[in-house]
Amino acid sequence: MRGEVLAVHSSPVHGFSKTSADAIRLIAGLGVAGDAHSGVTVRHRSRVRANPDQPNLRQVHLIASELLDEVNGEGFDVAFGALGENMTTRGIDLINLPRGTVLRFGTDAAVEITGLRNPCSQIDNYRPGLLKRMVGKREDGTPLLRTGIMGVVRTGGVVRGGDAIAVELPDAPHVRLERV
Repeated sequence: MRGEVLAVHSSPVHGFSKTSADAIRLIAGLGVAGDAHSGVTVRHRSRVRANPDQPNLRQVHLIASELLDEVNGEGFDVAFGALGENMTTRGIDLINLPRGTVLRFGTDAAVEITGLRNPCSQIDNYRPGLLKRMVGKREDGTPLLRTGIMGVVRTGGVVRGGDAIAVELPDAPHVRLERV
């Protein structure tokens, strides 16, 4: 299974959207260089309030462009980076990957997938009605969070739009992604 990075994004401040860039640098064990969510311990503000010492399982956020295509087709105007992702991808069903999948970017960088991003109310502040589109249902009736996946950087390197993504699935049995 292979995919492609369409665009990369980062922001040094905690905000909703991230700024597109030519490249981002991933740092092993930390995340995206210069990004507000980079760090060994959790950086997401609500998670810091709950427990600032918990490990940062949300160092890198990836969203599939296919989701953006879908909601834009319904009249929402959502650009790459607008939902706070670090990478916008194409060609991989991100939310259905198992936990522990390793995504390899270009020649060096690797991110291990830890879970699903939890959609928050800020999505409706950005585009009213969009939050409802970010939560679906699995076949078993449980909620499916559709706002992308989160991961930790295993191997650092530079990632650019146009880079190939190689998918390495973990050994079976596979564990489905849940909110992190």
